[in-house]
Amino acid sequence: MDDVELLKKRFSELANKSYNAGIYLFTDFLGLAEQAIFNEVEKEFSHIKYTLFGGADGTERVMVRFGDEENLGYVDDFPILCIKCAPVSQKFADKLTHRDFLGAILNLGIERKNIGDIPIIDNVGYVFVKRDIAEYVKDSLSRVKHTDVRTEIIEQIPEGELYKTERRLVQAVGERVDAIVAKVFHISRDDSLSLFKKGLVFIDGRACENNSKNLKVGETVSVRGYGRLIYRGYASTSKKGKLNIEVDLFV
Repeated sequence: MDDVELLKKRFSELANKSYNAGIYLFTDFLGLAEQAIFNEVEKEFSHIKYTLFGGADGTERVMVRFGDEENLGYVDDFPILCIKCAPVSQKFADKLTHRDFLGAILNLGIERKNIGDIPIIDNVGYVFVKRDIAEYVKDSLSRVKHTDVRTEIIEQIPEGELYKTERRLVQAVGERVDAIVAKVFHISRDDSLSLFKKGLVFIDGRACENNSKNLKVGETVSVRGYGRLIYRGYASTSKKGKLNIEVDLFV
């Protein structure tokens, strides 16, 4: 049995165990490819309620929680904590990237499935991790790249600032996702098409193989290696008949 089938089996086992035992159960953190696999199999347990969450609104990596308050009679929070990781001295700190923070944590022996998103604000990383490893990460992570850091588990996260977006206006002949991806990320249509063929484009966590799909307002498009955007629809039509399309680009 290959890894995809094993993951599908795991999803089904968790869903059915939650339903039969009357308890909440959680997956590991899921990346976009794993979320796409989940979406392929979720129809097999569509009678079982579930919720996706990654620690804050806007997170790309999420857990699935099987079970709901209506059926179980109680609430169980997602086992996710946020670790604030800040340079001891900003003046002498490196310019830290997502890769820097992730690499430092993986070097502690932590598996990727235990780590969620790592948004960065003003050179400070906010690392979402599974609750049962949070103390270990906090106590063990002292250096990122060449920079000494201090860590703390925080209860209040800067919700409104973690994921900033900028409104962008692009012109396209229609609302096709391949055309919008090309315009927003400044690549050719051929390069845009290759992203779909390689399985690198996702819409609301589902793999998008249909590059000619017309986007709907509010859908989130994730392009691995390029970024994410929320489609906001077209604002007007140009004199040449093109659509002036608005998107919110994650920056």
